[in-house]
Amino acid sequence: MNQDITVPPPSNSVHKPKLRPTLNSYFNKPTLFKAFFFCFLPFLISLFLIAYLNQSGKNSEMVLLAGFCNDSDIANVDSSESKSVPFQETRTGHACSTMGEPCISCTTFNILAPIYKRLDQQNQSVRESDFRAFWLARNKKIVNWLLYERSSIICLQEFWVGNEELVHMYEESLGAAGYDTFKLARTNNRGDGLLTAIHKEYFKVLNRRELFFNDFGDRVAQLLHVQSVAPFSINQNESVQQEIIIVNTHLLFPHDSSLSIVRLHQVYQILQYLEAYQRENKLSQMPVILCGDWNGSKRGHVYKFLRSQGFVSSYDIAHEYTDSDADAHKWVSHRNHRGNICGVDFIWLRNPHKSQKLLKISWAEAAFGIIKYQLKKVSLAENDAFSFLRADSSGNHVTYSAFCNALRQVNLTGLSHGLSFQETKDLWVQADADGNGVVDYEEFKRIWDATWLQHMDEDCSLEDSNEGIAEDEAIGFAVKKAVLFPHEVEKGIWPENYSLSDHARLTAVFSPVRLRCSKQSL
Repeated sequence: MNQDITVPPPSNSVHKPKLRPTLNSYFNKPTLFKAFFFCFLPFLISLFLIAYLNQSGKNSEMVLLAGFCNDSDIANVDSSESKSVPFQETRTGHACSTMGEPCISCTTFNILAPIYKRLDQQNQSVRESDFRAFWLARNKKIVNWLLYERSSIICLQEFWVGNEELVHMYEESLGAAGYDTFKLARTNNRGDGLLTAIHKEYFKVLNRRELFFNDFGDRVAQLLHVQSVAPFSINQNESVQQEIIIVNTHLLFPHDSSLSIVRLHQVYQILQYLEAYQRENKLSQMPVILCGDWNGSKRGHVYKFLRSQGFVSSYDIAHEYTDSDADAHKWVSHRNHRGNICGVDFIWLRNPHKSQKLLKISWAEAAFGIIKYQLKKVSLAENDAFSFLRADSSGNHVTYSAFCNALRQVNLTGLSHGLSFQETKDLWVQADADGNGVVDYEEFKRIWDATWLQHMDEDCSLEDSNEGIAEDEAIGFAVKKAVLFPHEVEKGIWPENYSLSDHARLTAVFSPVRLRCSKQSL
């Protein structure tokens, strides 16, 4: 049976046992513990957190970017951009610590203007520009990558100059990171254009020019003449503040083969302008870097034209690729709206005194290359092509009028984007080698058989650093490294889940070198 047990209260004569203090007892009266808990302990925790954040601060950007890489919008098959952040060594500018020598870096990237980005393949009129959240998020990711790479020179194409918010975001972000930015819109209010950013720690802009082609494609180009802020140390005793000319452009897309002459002409104008600028400003020879989306592959006429003018593709030099057909498709940088993939983005370098043909001769050979291509396209062999050009001429030769008529038939003249009268005349002068007013079969054969991409031997070699400076010495650049992102494109593969742009990003690293150059003129 349960019984209630009553415990009598203790008598006054018995001492109360000492009770263990509880946490509540400390909060009910002012104690040293209370002061410790509210004051000193938070201070210790703060010190610990600060130390931890300082330790991990170097990785904070990496963590942030890793978050972007996990987003399918930045799409990197096999974690191409999340495995390693590109060009960590270039973040220190000239002092590329991993290379142990001074260097500069250059990035070119067609960022796909939202007004051109198609969101629905079934409805081509639906563009990203109609959805602010989409284009803003994508371009913020692009900016973050550019800021992380921190290239000395940044050249962007398809920059949406028509949107003030996007322009402000790029200019503010790049400006805060130490860049001077220069934008240029395409003519006729096309909506997009170019943006070139020069990091002020590495270069100061001495002069800049804007080139308007005023042609069928409303294309433009930027020319910047810059000088290194800190001298490049060539050896222990010598340094130089190097000057460079930088060009950023985006050539016309070849919707059909007749537009090849337009792209070739755009490059011709750029090179003419370069020559005129250097001549008018009485500039000595200096390195020239051409960046952009050239809308043509290594097998195209523009590539061959630039090679004949002494330019080299930095990516191909870095990877030891040749101009042969075997190496023509080793890498890609663009998937166009038709689904075709090809390599069209280049960073071209021409060092001082690099052997080159006279510009007008190179232009003529390039134009004849297009004429030959157009004739072969309709299955005309050498003899048939000569007969086609000769037309109804009575003798075994081509007259100027027959030549002009043939050019019209292959759509190289007579159109708004075709050869001008003067350009046609210049071509005729090159063809009529003996100047007798007609082109005979031997003169035609010289043009038809010409391998106009005949590589000029390098006139410059590395100078022995123990020797004194020769009168014909110049400072140039060596290509140290060049990388495309995402990495799959370096293998000729376009990753399906890459949506940052329809172009890959190309970055090249150059180091200054002293060159001994002959002053041979062609």
